[in-house]
Amino acid sequence: MPRILVIEDSEELRRLLSRALTAGGHEVILADGGGEGLRLFRDQPSDVVITDIFMPDMDGLEIIRELRRESPNVRIIAISGGGSMGNVDILRAAQRLGADRILAKPFRFQELLGIIADYRIGAS
Repeated sequence: MPRILVIEDSEELRRLLSRALTAGGHEVILADGGGEGLRLFRDQPSDVVITDIFMPDMDGLEIIRELRRESPNVRIIAISGGGSMGNVDILRAAQRLGADRILAKPFRFQELLGIIADYRIGAS
């Protein structure tokens, strides 16, 4: 069962992602910002990290850079609802920095679960 770290500053979306991922059979760790997310990842390394891009304490681009430096094999999914830089452009920047996949908000939870299933983590 893959361990998934969700870094998202919206409490409502964190809760919804936790429910969907747990129902999909995954162990889920939640962080409400980038700093907390990196601390949790260092304490409890995860197979997959889902990170929002725009957050107040540390943005998702910084998180992606740090994760790639510290753990090059972790799977990273960047999510964003857009912002001052525009949804598509910021997600493409996230991909250039090392996000494996990108999803624009709103997205379907089945789409996210499908991406995670494609990783085949723990499959023999």
